Amino acid sequence: MPIDAVFLESLCEELQEKLLACRVDKVQQPERDTILLSMRGASGGGKLLLTASPNHPRIQLTNLSFENPAQPPMFCMLLRKHLTGGRLVSITQPPMERLAELTFDCIDEMGTPCQKKLILELMGRNSNLILTGADGRILDCLRRVDFEMSEQRQVLPGLYYHLPPTQGKRNPWEASEDELRALLLSQKTQQAADAFLLERFGGLSPLLCRELAFRVFGGVDSDLAALSDEEKQQAAERLFAELQALHTGEKMPTVLLRDGRPWDFTCMPIRQYEGLVSQETAPSFSALLDDFYAKRDLLERTRQKTQTLRKTLTNLHSRTARKLQNQKKELEATFDREHLRRLGDIVTANLHAISRGQARLTAVDFYDPEMKEIDIPLNPAVSPQQNAAKFYKDYQKAKTAEKVLTEQIAKGEAELSYLASVLDELSRVESERDIQEIRQELTDGGYIRETGQKKKMKLPASKPMVFRSSDGFEILVGRNNRQNDLLTCKMAQKQDIWLHTQKIHGSHVIIACAPGTPPDRTVTEAMQLAVYFSQAREGQNVPVDYTRVKNVKKPAGAKPGMVIYDHYTTAVVTPDTKLVETLREG
Repeated sequence: MPIDAVFLESLCEELQEKLLACRVDKVQQPERDTILLSMRGASGGGKLLLTASPNHPRIQLTNLSFENPAQPPMFCMLLRKHLTGGRLVSITQPPMERLAELTFDCIDEMGTPCQKKLILELMGRNSNLILTGADGRILDCLRRVDFEMSEQRQVLPGLYYHLPPTQGKRNPWEASEDELRALLLSQKTQQAADAFLLERFGGLSPLLCRELAFRVFGGVDSDLAALSDEEKQQAAERLFAELQALHTGEKMPTVLLRDGRPWDFTCMPIRQYEGLVSQETAPSFSALLDDFYAKRDLLERTRQKTQTLRKTLTNLHSRTARKLQNQKKELEATFDREHLRRLGDIVTANLHAISRGQARLTAVDFYDPEMKEIDIPLNPAVSPQQNAAKFYKDYQKAKTAEKVLTEQIAKGEAELSYLASVLDELSRVESERDIQEIRQELTDGGYIRETGQKKKMKLPASKPMVFRSSDGFEILVGRNNRQNDLLTCKMAQKQDIWLHTQKIHGSHVIIACAPGTPPDRTVTEAMQLAVYFSQAREGQNVPVDYTRVKNVKKPAGAKPGMVIYDHYTTAVVTPDTKLVETLREG
């Protein structure tokens, strides 16, 4: 899955064709390790994405929208200073290296023409984005590497930039057929064909090595030691032909799909899976990466940003569930309190037979139809009357406990339901603003406390998601509990239609009925949205309740997002992801 040197080679050629001579119009840094350059020129330009993410480093043109922080980071400000207005003159890649070097013609502070280079190193957890001057001296970088972090290579402002150390592997494009034959003939020990290629040639991903092994040797894990010299010579001929075809042939942006979902990508058709994995071609390498990483990056970013919040919520949910379970056990114990009152009656009726200091009373149980005798334990330290009073007191305590526990359990169940709803909405956040609103909701509810650190700049409140039905009706969907309240209790009109999954946590959905009564198709589409933005997103035949907004009420003191409703209709639908994307407007 990581971009290898072969894929990057094709990608750089594509980008150079589309962006050469374009000028940097705008520089943004939507994420800590991501830079977005808005390019304009005679060829049209576009948004160039450069990310040094440890998990998915890449460079590409993108059509996606990104949310920028309220205050641009220092590295972003530096790039704006040096690159804004600069003209891109080249995008180069050192032979078989996972490195892209962008050269810009710029004007310095004194008005003198100069060149600046922006270098993206796509090397996993060591990925970096580095800005240098024309003399190769580093102006700054996304990740500074000092001597303590690496003895071999430091990346710091003021130092000269040097290429990362090589791994000593051969360049597959420069290997002759004779060299390949000699390498294969010298392989006497047991080794799989794909491991042999990966170990000796640089720039090839494990996927490409497996594919070459499959095409040349007939199997990914073919043992080279088992081949005869003649077979190795024939294999060398085939390997040379495959490498030359890969080097000079037309590259094809290919996406591999497993169970219908994007799983991997490469620059050539893949045969090794023999039908077990389907594949599709993309119109361009940038389009491939845009589509492949759109959802993957969103999930990864939100997972990282919500990790602490999710842990806090999960602990609160678990603690509330345990407390609720204990309270239910205590409540069950109070149901047997009638037994205490009867024991008090029996002791009272036999006070004449009890002497002070007596530890046990054996008396007839006149509540038993058979009038059997019963042994009742007594406290010898108190009087007979006090023993009887103790049974009556315990009876009253159990009676009071039933009332209190019933109220506490009701509150606990509402609390548990609320925390589950917040966990659900946390799994569906789409931006930093959504996360901040959930954090603020929990802070206002007393679930988390503001830290003593300097407060972050507040982002403006988000708006509900907007969809347009096939019949032209506006459908609004809440992003979180507080927005659900705002949408249902303030924004919606009484005659609008309100929808929600039945007894399943999810968003409030409103069909604006201003043009008139929506047709059945619009109601069905709104129901599918209600299921998609709920815990039942992956389910089928999910029940959804819908009614007029005038039938929806929020009880006094209820948690955010909690409402009651009546005069509703229930129908069953299955969510459709493609329909959601088609109807969405904002």
